[in-house]
Amino acid sequence: MPYSVVTGDVFSAHDHRGHPESQARLEAALAGVPPDARRLAPERATLKDLARVHTNRHIEVIRSFCSECPPGRACYLDPDTYVTRQSFDAALYAAGAAWQAVERALDGEHCFALVRPPGHHAAPDRAMGFCLFNNVAVAVARALGEVDRVAIVDWDLHHGNGTQATFYTSDRVLYCSVHLAGIFPGTGWPEERGAGPGFGYTVNAPLAAGSTGADYALVFEEVFIPALRRFRPDLVVVSAGQDTLFDDPLGLMQLQPEDFGVLTGMLADAGPAALALVLEGGYGRSHAKAVGAIVAALDGVRPVPGAEEAKASTRLLVEAYAGGRRAVPL
Repeated sequence: MPYSVVTGDVFSAHDHRGHPESQARLEAALAGVPPDARRLAPERATLKDLARVHTNRHIEVIRSFCSECPPGRACYLDPDTYVTRQSFDAALYAAGAAWQAVERALDGEHCFALVRPPGHHAAPDRAMGFCLFNNVAVAVARALGEVDRVAIVDWDLHHGNGTQATFYTSDRVLYCSVHLAGIFPGTGWPEERGAGPGFGYTVNAPLAAGSTGADYALVFEEVFIPALRRFRPDLVVVSAGQDTLFDDPLGLMQLQPEDFGVLTGMLADAGPAALALVLEGGYGRSHAKAVGAIVAALDGVRPVPGAEEAKASTRLLVEAYAGGRRAVPL
């Protein structure tokens, strides 16, 4: 299956040197993309696209706050999340690029949108955790106008609270997140399963610090992929945050770059649909190698999993799902 990437210089308009989520980290990640990869220039999302997920008030607050930020300065929405005068425009391109990745996937081509600012913490009415608008949620909400069912797999170090909140009551979106337990934003526990028609369509797998690729592969093999096969999505979107790498300054996990190739390959082989991936976190020195492993898997490479064994706590979590106590009710 062919693959492409969506990226460009437009994201440098949202930049604050010294902050973990800066343009420098995207440029470092892009070193992992092969020179011959097909690259697509980002396109802007519209306000209508954002409004499928975000309140009009939230959109206007971000737009106004950016416009009032002095030139050459960074202005903070909260202790973690900054904007510049050009951040609103950069965020529109990030959301638009996520939709482009979805479009390519719907046309049968794997696509990785390497964008910033990231998005999975942004709730319908709030920016947080480095995120202004929820790129994946915006793209998925638009896709639901064309297809019946979409699955989102989020392997970022942190739980995607904004994505979960957006689709928590929907039975048309299966949200699967594997993340470090007990850290920011404090959500993502197994008991959070959705509500109303969406009950059972949120699947959270919080893991202990120090988890390796073996823990993630076990969650994928025994929980996420069976759920995907029962759900039978028309589209699979990945919130691809590589801040679980062993050398990530913000992380406490022990994944190696090649582990992301393993996880990508597992998802690609789980069904006939192409994958749309959208960059979330990832700040370590080995991020480029992880991106390279993801792209290689999209191109058909299947690395051999490592020899580590999953933690006992991970096995217990998986057994709870496999035993039917938290199964997706399809």
